[in-house]
Amino acid sequence: MDPEENHRGWASRSGDFSPAYYAEIGPNEVSETLGDIFDHYVAKDAKILEVGCSSGRHLDHLRGLGYKNLTGIDLNDDSFEVMKEYFPRLAETGTFYTGAVEEFVSGLPDDSFDVIYSVETLQHVHPDDTWVFDELSRATADLLITAENEGNSPNRGRDGAEVSYVNDDFPLFHRNWKDVFSDRGLVQLLAEPGKRDTVRVFRTL
Repeated sequence: MDPEENHRGWASRSGDFSPAYYAEIGPNEVSETLGDIFDHYVAKDAKILEVGCSSGRHLDHLRGLGYKNLTGIDLNDDSFEVMKEYFPRLAETGTFYTGAVEEFVSGLPDDSFDVIYSVETLQHVHPDDTWVFDELSRATADLLITAENEGNSPNRGRDGAEVSYVNDDFPLFHRNWKDVFSDRGLVQLLAEPGKRDTVRVFRTL
């Protein structure tokens, strides 16, 4: 699967792992962990970007905690129609973009957002596009937060595998996220393993 095929698959996704799928699930354990982290590290008026926001369940959880300067980007244009149905207040008050994170973030000035975070999105970045991690590091003024699958589930990331396929459908690329962003000059403040994902908090120097 090349990068463009990877993008097309997410841009047109329906059913499992689609915007409607996640909206119906709603906020989860990761949402709560993010909320705790934000309450500890992040001011209420901080500029926040979620990469791969889908229909906005995590952003809406943050909105409910009092964070108001919220931005999201997602490949799937259905995300924002679903958001209007399930999270209408977020849809009214946030700023949202449809497109690839690679294109979006490369056009951002340095330190554009106080916090950039991703939930199970960076793990799908194709190996040809890992330069986007440099761009994300450059575009965040303070914190970068990853909530990615690091092999917490029984059959993912084991035996040194670099990639696995979810439901024989789309790739999940296994990376050491501490190394990925430490190599780009960020410092890890926190690592919190969960049932499915590990949440890591990095700070710029």
